[in-house]
Amino acid sequence: MSATLFDEAAGPERPGAPLAVRMRPRAVEDLAGQRHLLADGSPLRRLLEGDPRAAVSVILWGPPGTGKTTLAHLVSQSTGRRFVELSAVTAGVKDVREVIDAARSALGMQGKGTVLFVDEVHRFSKTQQDALLPAVENGWVTLIAATTENPSFSVVSPLLSRSIMLTLQPLTDDDLGALLDRAVADPRGLDGALELDDEARAHLVRIASGDARRMLTALEAAAGLVTSSRGTGATVTVDDVTAAVQTAAVRYDRDGDQHYDVISAFIKSVRGSDVDAALHYLARMIEAGEDPRFIGRRLIILASEDIGMADPTALHTAVSAAEAVALIGMPEGRLILAQATIHLALSPKSNAVTVAIDAAQSDVRSGRVGTVPTHLRDAHYPGARVLGHGSGYVYPHDLPSGVARQQYLPDVLADRRYYEPTGRGDEGAWAEIAERLAQARRPER
Repeated sequence: MSATLFDEAAGPERPGAPLAVRMRPRAVEDLAGQRHLLADGSPLRRLLEGDPRAAVSVILWGPPGTGKTTLAHLVSQSTGRRFVELSAVTAGVKDVREVIDAARSALGMQGKGTVLFVDEVHRFSKTQQDALLPAVENGWVTLIAATTENPSFSVVSPLLSRSIMLTLQPLTDDDLGALLDRAVADPRGLDGALELDDEARAHLVRIASGDARRMLTALEAAAGLVTSSRGTGATVTVDDVTAAVQTAAVRYDRDGDQHYDVISAFIKSVRGSDVDAALHYLARMIEAGEDPRFIGRRLIILASEDIGMADPTALHTAVSAAEAVALIGMPEGRLILAQATIHLALSPKSNAVTVAIDAAQSDVRSGRVGTVPTHLRDAHYPGARVLGHGSGYVYPHDLPSGVARQQYLPDVLADRRYYEPTGRGDEGAWAEIAERLAQARRPER
């Protein structure tokens, strides 16, 4: 069977357990991050405190290494319930039913509830998820399901409606740093047998990208390397970490010059249509642990600022990439960012959108605004018609061409042109359209 019962023999402090497992918090106060879910009186807080009225099933949605498994263990420990874990990767419907039968038996014969933790629940088929419904509906188990994918798309509606959904956030650098320091000093961890220099500490936090498990696994690998070569009492350096996890220490401070230099080089490479340089700087940001959401936002801005109507699909690509990265996280998100970067780098370039809105705002700021033409003013409120509002307005849909010969800009700006399209890419066609429409709108003199 694919389930594992969490007891002393299989618990986090068993001999040989990975460092990330040994360092799993044993109390709510030891949790890193997720403060938004742990406020007094919140559903999760009440569940962790053993409030019997809060015995609801929970779906935890968040990136890897943010504490989903830990929260499930803490619920089990704080309520004195059995802990059973199923991996959606290996478990089938038969395994689900066996666990539910055992939970019903424990509840009926011993009065002991069960916390059923299903990891990667999005990998369960609809049939497998449906098999959980009777147990959740009747309270035979307290289901805690973990997923890195949006439950709205990956979890069946009946299961969603019977659970509360909680969204976990990536751990901050401060959260990760505190966990790292604890792992070095705690008897369950390295027990102070090694020291960690500042550069190695910063590198471990950086390569974690918000994932505590990844960080502690890297620390354990580096500690093993140092202990075998230099013995206890040695200091773990950034070179040791690099050698252990084969991840180069990229010189990149997210709050310093390197951050701004690399993102600047990235944007200028895309703007300059050098796809290889753009991918290089993208890789440097990814390897250094830059927030992928920040990269996505920059691509969205660039799509309008430097491409615009020369390739209108570039903006769709950038927005879709940013949303997809937020949905699936890293490391898979690197593929999406790379695709968007390639599209934008190879797109024809135009800053006509930027020039247009800059010029329009400049006129407004300098006072060149004028009054709204009478025929364009709102005529829906009482008395508007008496003032002449809307008088003479031509409704374009009433015309065969769909374009009316009337002025839209204020008189002082009647001949002003803000959007000056280039002939690059699709913008050449838009230039022809813009000119044709301008001629069609021009009032007859």
